[in-house]
Amino acid sequence: MPKINRLDSRQADFRVRLDQLLAWESVSDEAVFTTVRDILADVRHRGDAAVLEYTARFDRLEKAALTELEIHRDRLDAALVRIAPEHREALERAAERVRCYAEHQKLSDWQYTESDGTVLGQQVNPLDRVGLYVPGGKAAYPSSVIMNAVPAKVAGVPEVIMVVPTPDGQVNDLVLAAAAVAGVDRVFAIGGAQAVAALAYGTETIPQVDKIVGPGNIYVATAKRMVFGAVGIDMVAGPSEILVVCDGRTDPDWIAADLFSQAEHDEDAQAILVSPDGDFLEAVSDAMDALLERMPRAEIIRASLAARGALIRVKDLDEAVDVANHVAPEHLELSVAEPEAMARRIRHAGAIFLGRHTAEAVGDYCAGPNHVLPTSRTARFSSPLGVYDFQKRSSLIHCSPAGASDLGRTASVLARGEGLIAHACSAEYRIDPNDCDR
Repeated sequence: MPKINRLDSRQADFRVRLDQLLAWESVSDEAVFTTVRDILADVRHRGDAAVLEYTARFDRLEKAALTELEIHRDRLDAALVRIAPEHREALERAAERVRCYAEHQKLSDWQYTESDGTVLGQQVNPLDRVGLYVPGGKAAYPSSVIMNAVPAKVAGVPEVIMVVPTPDGQVNDLVLAAAAVAGVDRVFAIGGAQAVAALAYGTETIPQVDKIVGPGNIYVATAKRMVFGAVGIDMVAGPSEILVVCDGRTDPDWIAADLFSQAEHDEDAQAILVSPDGDFLEAVSDAMDALLERMPRAEIIRASLAARGALIRVKDLDEAVDVANHVAPEHLELSVAEPEAMARRIRHAGAIFLGRHTAEAVGDYCAGPNHVLPTSRTARFSSPLGVYDFQKRSSLIHCSPAGASDLGRTASVLARGEGLIAHACSAEYRIDPNDCDR
């Protein structure tokens, strides 16, 4: 039987133990920090030459010029032809569903006119250029390509540049095919902190982007954190998470598989089940025991459950909602009889999966909403990746003469109160002298 933490809300130290399980320190250690800092500085200073050296060192790819590491559109299209028909169909369907959902997120221009003729409003523009980091090496993530690139294209971003490491020259056709389907404009076979640096600062070959999105290892995450300010970033993500709230009436095998779906990511992933039904918790434990033997990544699942997984018994579903809001999970499954009513009480979650038949896995790949979600309790203050992350808003202010005179008086008073006399003068010059008695 896989070892997993067991908590009960009736225990005096329940919240303490829960918070200990939730604690996750995403800050890099000194060695990682120093390595990344040096790579960023080197790429910023030497450009292409530094990127080539790090690519030769870490990915064992010797190239004479960075242009040789660009994967052109014809290779993306060729990969789309090579992959199995069912894979192409799945990629295209997933991309279309993400695209359809993203279309509903687009921000729009608006304005209104006040009684004196002053016009106020908002103007929305896409970012000019976005960098997409896609992990390579141990695993391939075509779904990440779709989830990051499609919303950028729906937002109207003219140029999406993808970087993906290809250790020993191993290129994954599914990733390249996903880039073709998602509309990625340029692809470079580079990875690591050096790829983040190239995107953030630009080199002779790789243009500087405005924002970097996409997951990566601790070096990539640290690099993204350190270049923030020079460019925007989506988020610094922690390990994958799932929290399932169940009333005890869902098939235990389904719930066991749902928990494993996140636990299999890596040893630091977190899978939690919350239920008021103690017998059901035991049934799920038994189901996990049976299912584990069939899992290729059984050792990763076992380590994840032992370190950060939990079966939590609560007194009722009301308390389950309280626990869910405290955890603020990346993925939240409401496997209960009335999930819509419960969802209205959820304040903090990255994505909410309603009902017994909604597996978290469909959200990872093809439901439509984005799978780039806040982790490590950051759902308390942040949201899933979306079209709005690739758009920016500009305020519009167009004062009529009457509006300038009226607002100028208020601005003058506040500016002089702050001791900013030039501000006051700027507003006062536009006050109509014939309007002194207003």
